[in-house]
Amino acid sequence: MKPHATKLPALTAIAVAVLTACGVAQAAEVDEVTRASKPESTVMVGVGSVSRDNQRFGQYSGLVDSGVYGLFDVTLANRDDTTGTTFIFTGRNLGLSTRDIRLEHSRQGDWGYFVEFNQIPRYSQYVVNTGLSGIGTGNLTINGDTLRDVQLMTERKILTVGLDKTLPSNLDVQVRVRHEQKTGSRIFGRGTTGASGFEFLAEPIDSANPQLEATLGYTGERLQLSGGYYGSWYNNHNPGLNVSGGTVGISPIGLPPDNESHQLHLAGGYSFSPTTRGTFKLSHARALQNDSFIVAALPGNSSLDGRIDVTQLQLGLSARPTPKLSLLANLRYEDRDDKTPVRLYSSLAGATSTFNGFYEPRSITRTDSKMEAGYRLPNGFHLTGGVDLNITERAVPYWLGGALASVSTREKTEETTLRLKLRRSLSETINGSIAYAHSNRDGSDYLTTVLNNGTTGSNLLSPLHLADRERDLLRLAVDWTPTEPLSLQFTVDASKDQYSYGGRSFGPSSGRARLYSADASYAFSDKWRGTVWLSRNETEAAQLTQEATTPWTADLRDRGDAVGIGVRGKPTRKLEFGADLQRTRDRGEYRIEGTPPVVGTTLPPDTHYRVTRLKLSGKYALRKDATVGVNYFYEYWNIDDWTWSTWTYTDGTRLTQEPRQTTHFIGAYVQLRWW
Repeated sequence: MKPHATKLPALTAIAVAVLTACGVAQAAEVDEVTRASKPESTVMVGVGSVSRDNQRFGQYSGLVDSGVYGLFDVTLANRDDTTGTTFIFTGRNLGLSTRDIRLEHSRQGDWGYFVEFNQIPRYSQYVVNTGLSGIGTGNLTINGDTLRDVQLMTERKILTVGLDKTLPSNLDVQVRVRHEQKTGSRIFGRGTTGASGFEFLAEPIDSANPQLEATLGYTGERLQLSGGYYGSWYNNHNPGLNVSGGTVGISPIGLPPDNESHQLHLAGGYSFSPTTRGTFKLSHARALQNDSFIVAALPGNSSLDGRIDVTQLQLGLSARPTPKLSLLANLRYEDRDDKTPVRLYSSLAGATSTFNGFYEPRSITRTDSKMEAGYRLPNGFHLTGGVDLNITERAVPYWLGGALASVSTREKTEETTLRLKLRRSLSETINGSIAYAHSNRDGSDYLTTVLNNGTTGSNLLSPLHLADRERDLLRLAVDWTPTEPLSLQFTVDASKDQYSYGGRSFGPSSGRARLYSADASYAFSDKWRGTVWLSRNETEAAQLTQEATTPWTADLRDRGDAVGIGVRGKPTRKLEFGADLQRTRDRGEYRIEGTPPVVGTTLPPDTHYRVTRLKLSGKYALRKDATVGVNYFYEYWNIDDWTWSTWTYTDGTRLTQEPRQTTHFIGAYVQLRWW
């Protein structure tokens, strides 16, 4: 189905009328004085054609179906010099499903308002072949329809209204009202690891999210302040899914509940002297969730009564005590206090289970601080050194009786980073820098898992984000301009991680990452310029684990290469040309040593992603106020991903994606300008 195809004739007729009218109005050449003193208005009308249906090329642009599309951009601008007011209307991609529309009206230094509309689609990259019926609603039936291909997608429509007003006494006020509506369907499912397996479902998306922000600001010679309120309300029109058929039997299924949040904030800055300035930001937010459960919880709780309070404080100070010395200090504090009541929601846990059925508050406090000093040394050297300290404290989940609940965590982690950077202008044509950082993360003892019968369990895994770790980072950068037309940039980034288990037997052991990049730009003449760039990134992560009684190691590696070349030219006064070619390749490797029972003798194959993109553009100036142009896009995807290539749900639904996708897009347009 191609809804755009029916709209194209009407759009074309309108475009022809607009162009005809504008062409008559622009019969005379526009003088240079008018062009320099008046805001520019433009209208662009054209058509474009997509060669084939695709899932990748049009995933976010909306160009997923083959066929013809209308191309329409417009900017209408007018300034009244007598009143000092400006009016601007802008429309982008008006013939597509990614359209943006904005109207703004303002008087310089006094007031302004705007109205803006944005439409953002997202198409699933997978083709779903399913017998599921009721897609798009809250009532689904497994295998209630014949098997057919379904294209799932979501769409956001955002309307924003804003007002700015300058007040006496150096005050100004800003108000923003935003309403976001999201509709569509996306991949979902239900199931267990048991014999019932997993069944495909489609989550219906129909939500509204209004937001309000109001800010009052003050701007003085030394002091600047701003404070205000931000509120957000999320309303899901599909609170749950009712599922019929199938073998899993999980129904109804709760979907994201209604919730809201409110924040008060105050920020400012003060210049103590021309070389010393302090800044701060203070905010307090409250998030609430009290939507009714779709199924009554034990022992009769009808809702969560969720509440989380978040307090944030940021302080900053920058100074230059001497012409050669600069100092910087920052502090960020965040307290996330989960005040949701601790209630029993399930009594199904057995005595040997770590699950106790109580809601476990997840409060957390983070403190991030940074101190940095920079000094200009002789002979063009500049040295920068700094220290960063990150402290995270987590509340311990507990039972109502006060006993420790099921956790694999540590109450506190600390990470200290030492940084050093040296840069120098080696000559008039070469600038270089080298930077090194060393960080160390450790923390309190891991909490012991307690079973429901009160006995101590065992947990031998050291989680990635909590494990003791030493990290070293090195960065080299060189900018070189050997001749006036040629400029080169080289960058090397390398990091190495070493983990320790902190008294445990398993978890991450090591990791490393490297990035190499080079960029070059060359001006062949005043009319032609070329660029070329390439990069390579490598990441590795190794971990030790155990299946039953068999230990094994996994070494996960990812390789990415990218290269691009571009040419810009203006062979004549009226003709412009551009070409860009980009090729990227990503490869994921699964290197496993040992034979875990869950894997057996067959190891997962590597994954490959290859993408080639080509863009050609040309435009010709018929007059100073009229231009015609042509654009061509080519995109080629080569995907080899075992995780989805043969995935089939137990209800028979299959998720697939074409391993090779080639798409061509060509468009032609006419653009008129006036002042």
